[in-house]
Amino acid sequence: MSQLSPITAPAFAQNSDGQPLSHGFFTRQGGVSQGLYQSLNVGQGSDDRPENVAENRALICAHLQAERLMTAYQIHSPRAVYIGANDTQAPEADALVTDQIGLALGVLSADCVPVLLADQTAGVIGTAHAGWRGAHDGVIENVVALMCTHGAQRQNITAIVGPAISQAAYEVGPEFSRQFANTYPDDQDLFIAARKPDHAMFDLTGFVMRQVARAEVSGVLLDICTYQNEADFFSYRRTTHRNEADYGRQLSALCLQPRR
Repeated sequence: MSQLSPITAPAFAQNSDGQPLSHGFFTRQGGVSQGLYQSLNVGQGSDDRPENVAENRALICAHLQAERLMTAYQIHSPRAVYIGANDTQAPEADALVTDQIGLALGVLSADCVPVLLADQTAGVIGTAHAGWRGAHDGVIENVVALMCTHGAQRQNITAIVGPAISQAAYEVGPEFSRQFANTYPDDQDLFIAARKPDHAMFDLTGFVMRQVARAEVSGVLLDICTYQNEADFFSYRRTTHRNEADYGRQLSALCLQPRR
């Protein structure tokens, strides 16, 4: 067992009669990377040393007591993919589902919203990478629907919405606001005026929570800002504002465990 200390959600421990699981919203602390990537960077698309990224992922896998860890090649889409016992290649997708014991599913993020989902009664889990585009286009509904295809029931699914950029740090332009006004007119209260003319501050995690509710599953919001908490989280937007060369990614993951 590693010395990592991820953020966990009590809601995943409340179903004592269901399939046990391990999970965590891992911070940037506890790994082996250096410099901009210090220290638990899991971003295979970053310019970090590949061996450091591999070791960081192995640390997380061991912490979860998983046999292996699977993440997707994330493309800001609504695509959800089932991962079976023989699937080893990362699919182009932004949501994963499995019912395989010992297989950890992970989602990478650095301001986008990581969502971990579980129906412990059925023994089915899922992850979703909910950036604004994926959330807008239906990634939450798609991952829930795929979980149900593999035996889950909506009334038994819990979705934990993890650390992500907060409304106070997420400024968007007029085109963004107009697009949401056309497709989600009931969610205009998630925009507040920004200091810059014609811009707004958008509540991305609030929108994801509404998408969770629209998918008819229960949701828990951790409400932790990645942009504002530099000691614990990588942030794409913070890196952009500072004109830094690159940024790391943190991992959120869960794994079904054997019944004892």
